[in-house]
Amino acid sequence: MALSTERRAELADIATQVRRDVVTMVHAAACGHPGGPLGMADFLTVLFFEHLRLDTDCLHDHGRDRFVLGNGHTCAGYYALLAAKGLVPREELLRFRKFGAPLQGHPHRNLNLGIDFSTGSLGNSLSVATGMALAARSQGLDTRVYSASSDGESQEGQIWEAATSAAHYGVSNLTVMVDFNNIQIDGYMRDVMDVRDLRVKYEAFGWHAIDVDGHDLDAIDDALHAAKAETERPSALICHTTLGRGVSFMEDQPGWHGVAPNDEQLAQALAELGA
Repeated sequence: MALSTERRAELADIATQVRRDVVTMVHAAACGHPGGPLGMADFLTVLFFEHLRLDTDCLHDHGRDRFVLGNGHTCAGYYALLAAKGLVPREELLRFRKFGAPLQGHPHRNLNLGIDFSTGSLGNSLSVATGMALAARSQGLDTRVYSASSDGESQEGQIWEAATSAAHYGVSNLTVMVDFNNIQIDGYMRDVMDVRDLRVKYEAFGWHAIDVDGHDLDAIDDALHAAKAETERPSALICHTTLGRGVSFMEDQPGWHGVAPNDEQLAQALAELGA
């Protein structure tokens, strides 16, 4: 089902607010990772607001959907989305990474806030998500499990062990969304350790795999619907994005993988994001 013009505009507004929150949070913390969350904001907004069953009214339902953020350092965007859904108090966003605050530099499992798993050690996420999906299926639940990953995390061997298992067991209630922006902390992914064509790789491992423009809300929504319609295989959506999307001086710049903006840079970023 195609997004209506009105709904597409609503989702675009949410994604823009997520981007504003990300740069504000990282600036307030004086540390963190702004580039990745800015690039992931569009496809995660569509996931969280159109497909993922995670809301205040089902927060503690055993059979609700689950989400695992594999590239845990991009959690500023994750927290902003949870706040947009009313699961995290907005005032907590400005305590991001502060001592004693619940929203740290990597997600810490807190089911009261809708955070399903502690992540940060790259490579573990798809194994965890596969286990969750298998457990839900074994219990007869209609739970869908979604994991976010990245091209950098795809350099980890454990990702491919999990991909083998998920395909072998036909875990069709599992979808991974890979942020493919060609940037990691040491530079451009193609120069550091080229993972090449991830759609072809996942297909070779037995998955249903789709390349998608990670900034095209309609294409993302269509790809997520196609994943739901797949009943035999797990699904991988390779979301091609631009790191730092929406902030001109951050876009496609490896230096903005993990650097906080100063006061002047924050002001420019917020202006470009319409604040």
